[in-house]
Amino acid sequence: MARLALRLTAITFAPIFMKRTEQIVSILSQRRPLAEQIQTVEVNLQNLAATLGHLDERRRTLLSKLEDSSACGSLREIDFTTVQEEIKREAQSLDKLKARFTRNTLNIGVVGRARQGKSRLLQSLTGLSSSEIPDGDRQHCTGVRSTIHHNSDIKPYGDVWFYTEFSFLEEVIAPYYEKLKLGAKPTNLETFARQPLLPLPKDVQGRAVEGAMYEHLKKYHTNFDQYSALLKAPSPKRIAREQIREYVAQDTPDGQRIYFNYLAVREVKITCNFPNQDVGQIALVDMPGLGDTGIGDTERLVKTLGQDVDVVLFVRMPKPTGDYWADYDVQLYDTAQGALIDLPISLWSFLVLNRTAPGSKYGDNWGNCQELNESLKEKHIEVAGQLITNCADLQETSSLLDLILNYMAEEINTLDRKYASACQERILDLHRSIEIELSKARMALGDSVQGEDWFPLFLQLFEQLWDNLASGLDDLLDELREQKDFPDMDFKQKVDEALNTAKEDTGIPSLEAIEKKDSGLGGLPNAYYAYMNEVRAHLSQQFLLVDEALKRGLERVKSQVTSVLVGEGKLGTLAEERGTEFLRVIANQIPQQLIPGQSSRLKHGFHILADFTLSYRGLIQHRIRQHLDDLTPNTTELQLSDSPTVQEVADCLNTLHSEALYKCRTALDDLLAEPSQAAFAIVEEFCDRVLRAEGVKMEWQIFLQSVRSEVWNDHFKALDEKTRTRTEWLSTIQQVAEANTHENLKFIN
Repeated sequence: MARLALRLTAITFAPIFMKRTEQIVSILSQRRPLAEQIQTVEVNLQNLAATLGHLDERRRTLLSKLEDSSACGSLREIDFTTVQEEIKREAQSLDKLKARFTRNTLNIGVVGRARQGKSRLLQSLTGLSSSEIPDGDRQHCTGVRSTIHHNSDIKPYGDVWFYTEFSFLEEVIAPYYEKLKLGAKPTNLETFARQPLLPLPKDVQGRAVEGAMYEHLKKYHTNFDQYSALLKAPSPKRIAREQIREYVAQDTPDGQRIYFNYLAVREVKITCNFPNQDVGQIALVDMPGLGDTGIGDTERLVKTLGQDVDVVLFVRMPKPTGDYWADYDVQLYDTAQGALIDLPISLWSFLVLNRTAPGSKYGDNWGNCQELNESLKEKHIEVAGQLITNCADLQETSSLLDLILNYMAEEINTLDRKYASACQERILDLHRSIEIELSKARMALGDSVQGEDWFPLFLQLFEQLWDNLASGLDDLLDELREQKDFPDMDFKQKVDEALNTAKEDTGIPSLEAIEKKDSGLGGLPNAYYAYMNEVRAHLSQQFLLVDEALKRGLERVKSQVTSVLVGEGKLGTLAEERGTEFLRVIANQIPQQLIPGQSSRLKHGFHILADFTLSYRGLIQHRIRQHLDDLTPNTTELQLSDSPTVQEVADCLNTLHSEALYKCRTALDDLLAEPSQAAFAIVEEFCDRVLRAEGVKMEWQIFLQSVRSEVWNDHFKALDEKTRTRTEWLSTIQQVAEANTHENLKFIN
């Protein structure tokens, strides 16, 4: 009967009341909600890092601007750099934790130096042969990490993931150039392939380790054509069982080193039917044997253990002739221990001492297995269980797997909780550290800015401004009142121009033109009526010129109001524009509500004046049109005789034009003062709205408080700048505080 020695440290298995496969499914299902909560905390951490970065940027800006030495000293005491680094570390830890909880399998990692029986153990556990899991008696055989899944319903196959050009250069090749100081790392595959490798620097020539590393790099360089096409191939690539060795091994079963595909392969996932059927959703992770001199092997081991492994098996085959725990054994354990800082590896690792039988080619190592097993504690290598197992024996390895699976089914929830709790507690410690820094930040600029008792001075300045503004607008209104019954001179000038133009340019046709139209329209009456319409249209068009004068006159009055607002009202710094545009800009700056629940009367007053216009069509046109009726065929009283002549038509048109022009002149003379009256009325309305309406003085006060540093620059700018700086600083701190809440960073109860 095969011998199996087992020593489990302080572990007893409780009775299992459900099938192991069901237990594993239950474990995986319990993990997924926690993974979702971790994802939320990851996002919150990213937001926290961003808000902290913004706050730290503002802190540095303040240090470059502030003249207050005390405040600068306080700002320098705030340490955001350390907490940002901690956030980055915790984000990486959360990423590992999330990867663990989002997997669809519980993973057992198998680690060991080359020639220790690791591959034989995997062959026994999975039912695969050396064609899929290479082993051998010579050098390192396995070149690629493989993950082996159990599926009882399909034939074995493999999925191959290749490096991309970028990941190959950055993750595989660049570390050699950096470690061996070979100059600039290649930026593309063509550069790496075509340029010869530089020789090793003189200071490392002759060193064995660096020399071996250099030979590794030469393997990638010399054999580039053998595998380069795979770096541009899509992933994953499905391969048959018999092809697997070509992608994971360095040599053929008989030891010929003719395979180079593995140099381009990142990972291979193999699916097969395990001999032990009660394994459930389990995967075995085979990592290439350590002890070779490839750069990056240790880093890849740590990354794999930290993200992709739930339990790790250390495989060690003692020599029959005598053996001991060497430094590299301790180093391997320490390396693996660094994969997860939150979960001691002693709780999720097993030591498998590979037992070789008396009749094997290695000889009987039973005694040395026992000796190493008993001396393990002396090397401070602590594991959950120590097992002596013949890795080539199916019965013993099946028993080994049963023990590991039972341990996982019984303990993995506890391990998950311990792992997650440690990570959670550290994040909450980070939360508390940030709160300490935020407390220092809140006090950095003091409780208040010295001199913030600005309100008495503001009231004094406001009352002075109010008196000056009211007096200035009243004076302007009195001036406009005196002028309101006098003609607007711009308007009068344009009216005179229009009348003179109409007198000179009547639009009345020549006798020849009338005679020609007589022939074209079939009679002088028809020509008379047609020309009547044309003359009327020509005359009415002359008066459109007065529209420009109306607008110019009103704009002049608005500019007078603006001058008072800029001078006595000191609003000139709020807008560069003048006239109508100045009024509109100020109106837009005034809030919709200055007094809560009440539309701003002040804003309405500015809009009234800014939007008011005078136009020919609105003020004058309807009064002119009524004097043009005699030039309308249907309403004219001047008709042709029964036997009209061309001269009669011309005379009648001249008569009608002269009479209409006279009536228009008379009507316009009566309208010359209307622009002045309209200007007075709108300014009076503006003054009522902004000076005399109920509550409007309070609205002025509230509005001017908000723009006091612009209006009274010499009094308030420096003070308001300090107040604004402190307000913005505290606002940014509040953003960080909101991102740093306990609830945002908690993923377990």
